[in-house]
Amino acid sequence: MNATATAAILDDLAEKFGADSIVAQPARDAIPAFWTPREKLTEVLRYLKTEVSGPYRMLYDLTAIDERVRTHRDGQPPSDFSLVYHLLSFDRNEFLRIKVALKSGDLHAPTITGLWPAANWYEREVWDMFGIVFDGHPHLARILMPRTWVGHPLRKDHPARATEMGPFQLPDEKQDAEQEALRFRPEEWGMKRSSEDTDFIFLNIGPQHPGTHGVLRIILQLDGEEIVDCVPEIGFHHRGAEKMGERQTWHTFIPYTDRIDYLGGVMNNLAYLTAIEKLAGITPPPRAQVIRVMLSELFRIISHLVWYGTFAQDVGQLSPVFFTFNDRERAFEIIEAVCGARMHPNWFRIGGVAQDLPKGWETMIRDFVKYLPPRLVEYDKEIMRNRIFKARTKGIGAYTVDECIEWGVTGPNLRACGYEWDFRKKQPYSVYDQFEFDIPTAQHGDCYDRAVVRVEEMRQSLRIIEQCVEQMPGGSYKSLQPLAAPPLKPDNTMHDIETLINHFLGVSWGPVIPPGEALGTIEATKGNNGYYLVSDGSTVSYRTRIRTPSFPHMQTLPNLSRGMLVSDLLAILGSIDFVLADIDR
Repeated sequence: MNATATAAILDDLAEKFGADSIVAQPARDAIPAFWTPREKLTEVLRYLKTEVSGPYRMLYDLTAIDERVRTHRDGQPPSDFSLVYHLLSFDRNEFLRIKVALKSGDLHAPTITGLWPAANWYEREVWDMFGIVFDGHPHLARILMPRTWVGHPLRKDHPARATEMGPFQLPDEKQDAEQEALRFRPEEWGMKRSSEDTDFIFLNIGPQHPGTHGVLRIILQLDGEEIVDCVPEIGFHHRGAEKMGERQTWHTFIPYTDRIDYLGGVMNNLAYLTAIEKLAGITPPPRAQVIRVMLSELFRIISHLVWYGTFAQDVGQLSPVFFTFNDRERAFEIIEAVCGARMHPNWFRIGGVAQDLPKGWETMIRDFVKYLPPRLVEYDKEIMRNRIFKARTKGIGAYTVDECIEWGVTGPNLRACGYEWDFRKKQPYSVYDQFEFDIPTAQHGDCYDRAVVRVEEMRQSLRIIEQCVEQMPGGSYKSLQPLAAPPLKPDNTMHDIETLINHFLGVSWGPVIPPGEALGTIEATKGNNGYYLVSDGSTVSYRTRIRTPSFPHMQTLPNLSRGMLVSDLLAILGSIDFVLADIDR
């Protein structure tokens, strides 16, 4: 956003709430950022959502920062902790950042679940990770950590490694306490065990059910086979990814990103590096940018092929998963030839990619681009036109556009409602604005339409990949900016001890990223993936926030499932296309 637009928003907010209530803060990503007092928070957010011209209708993300050991404060108000709200306006096509300063002895803030239902899980996560209480929250309980956990893991004084915590022990009394903590009590969630004419059944699905695409527990409240309500319980796959992001150096965290949406491969690298490169002011060379786009779109196809086959399997078709996984293997052969690895290639680097493309890459990719379209036509006949598949998915688990925006739904699930919004087009990153492709949409927002959109997305990805092959520029595959990569060995390593030390530090410690904060967002395989990074002028990130699409998507499951049958639940889960590692991080 330009400075004029930022000033306009500042003037608007200052006129409405008083100049003392709105304090601007510069950011490396040019997103307008404002501090507001806790007492004005709800009013400010309500105004931005419902009253301002070009309203910020989506709560894109909500997180916190432990500021207590931060050195570079950039003129921000005195605080021990900060709340950070990222809002998105579709009308303006702009993000906005609202921040609130809190003191250690008074870690309270008003809940905004009355403004955005999506805030429910975000506020629970902030309480779980930081210990900040949201007054008025309907059910402020741990969400990623076990209920018996002591402490708040994303505070700076919480251990970052298991070796700092002593050996793990599980005596019988502790195991009994852990098991008791897992017992579901309907009253805690506002559920009743019976109505006037029936007793409800409470059914556990998971946390090992194959239809949940990972370690997920769903507790269903049933009247016969009809779902009255449900409670998704997540956190079984939580690995402390954000904590690791604040422990590893900037460049050594790149392999960890592969494990977030572990079906998205280099897509995860791209979201993380987009934020780093904004912080450091690095622009990768054209060849590196096109390589990134080409591999990202190949992984979009890889991820969608997994979804396609498993979704069909979820609703009873057993054959397609073998065919789609075979096609996925063909794509993996290309990834392996280029990167040397398959699911977790760890291939993108700050300022570019790890190495140039190998000889013969064009032939492999051209062959795949020719091979896949006829296969997709075959799958249209086998899956999409199958009358049983249609019966299981049409009219089931439908969103509206307004519901999607309220709940933070992005990507194919949003476009299936007819809303043409794709960050590759609306907020182009990398070099997506140089390629021709369409944004697939549907109309009904149900399970079937979510499938329609993803199938067409594979065809559009093939279009982009083909253009990458035809338009691949020459030049370097990585930036020579010192923060992006260590100096090349032949020129800058073996001359004297100083250059050798410089190279050694660049490889081991990595770059020192200038102080600041930035949000990097991309159109990932399952929706919008964003990394919000805060640098304190060090070799490690001060705050690493990972906003994944699957987290808000899973929160919508109760809305989609009420009134449906148990069999419909598996169709809904498959159509959402989530990965538990993407939810839990």
